[in-house]
Amino acid sequence: MRLFQNSGLYPSYLAHLNRLAAKAPHFEARLRIFLDDRFGALHFLKPVLQGDEDAFFTNGDDERLQRLWASEHGMPGKPTLEAILLAQIEHHRTEVFYNLDPVRYPSSFVHKLPGCVRKTLCWRAAPSGNADLTAYGAVLGNFPSILDSWRRAGCRAELFFPALDPSMDEYGHGDRPIDVLFVGGYSRHHTIRAKTLEQVARLAATMQIVYCLDSSRLTKLAESRIGAWLPLQKHRRPEAIARIAKPPVFGRQLYDLIGSAKIVLNGAIDMAGTDRGNMRCFEAMGCGALLVSDAGTYPDGMQAGITMETYDSPEKASEMIAKCLQDWPKSAAVAERGRARVREVYGKDSQWEHFVDLVARI
Repeated sequence: MRLFQNSGLYPSYLAHLNRLAAKAPHFEARLRIFLDDRFGALHFLKPVLQGDEDAFFTNGDDERLQRLWASEHGMPGKPTLEAILLAQIEHHRTEVFYNLDPVRYPSSFVHKLPGCVRKTLCWRAAPSGNADLTAYGAVLGNFPSILDSWRRAGCRAELFFPALDPSMDEYGHGDRPIDVLFVGGYSRHHTIRAKTLEQVARLAATMQIVYCLDSSRLTKLAESRIGAWLPLQKHRRPEAIARIAKPPVFGRQLYDLIGSAKIVLNGAIDMAGTDRGNMRCFEAMGCGALLVSDAGTYPDGMQAGITMETYDSPEKASEMIAKCLQDWPKSAAVAERGRARVREVYGKDSQWEHFVDLVARI
């Protein structure tokens, strides 16, 4: 199978990658630095991570990366990123196209694919407005309610899961000086999450609490010197959160931080009903921290009181965290069961086998 996997980058991660790869002279060098940093690796298929010669990977929205490829392959002028991606697919003689960034490259892009492409799949585990993905052979995701919404939009939708990055085995085997870690987005749209973060942040007087927040543009503006004079109060973070907030972390830096934390706090945003199992769940458990997350319907291997813990209100989150830290040996055993269980259920071998099966069926 000649596999082409396309992904995309968060703007805040792109700035981090540009620092890491500042001296990368060509496409392969920049790509290798990216893949070695492991950002998004839970979604990357086994042949990509193993460097299989039949597998090609790129980030189609990374302009520096894509223009390096275009220059190295003699594309004249300044082609669009879409034109470069299409040229890469044709050059690779792709048979199966798997796209992690389908809102940027929707059905209109699929219709332009060269004739060598036999099967098309995309990952989309979030509501996406009026995005048209009907031209894809299947939309993949791990939230059943969102898959149902894609079916109602006329797409074939199939259940598929992230898989633990094998590099996670390198992390979380020493001391865990951080009591509670949260890494994720913060904006006024994350209403319930914001209340939980504020409640838990109040524990910072007696616990080591670390928040690494990717804040919205309005939040950053509201907390700036200029913003202090503007009517942006609702966008400012509560003092308890702002006092301990640090910049976001990604990739191996994230793995290292999780491996230094006893508890990883997680909270879903309002997009998938009661479905749970966002990326942070897999990352936290994969690096051996105790996942404490909001109550809901979790995938196999994530079971409250057995492999993780849950809370059903912001106040209960603080209570659960205090309880877990008071009897840490017992909680550490729950975390270790969680790590072992997700390794068993969500490995790269089984993810690849499932993908191959899906390709055969669409």
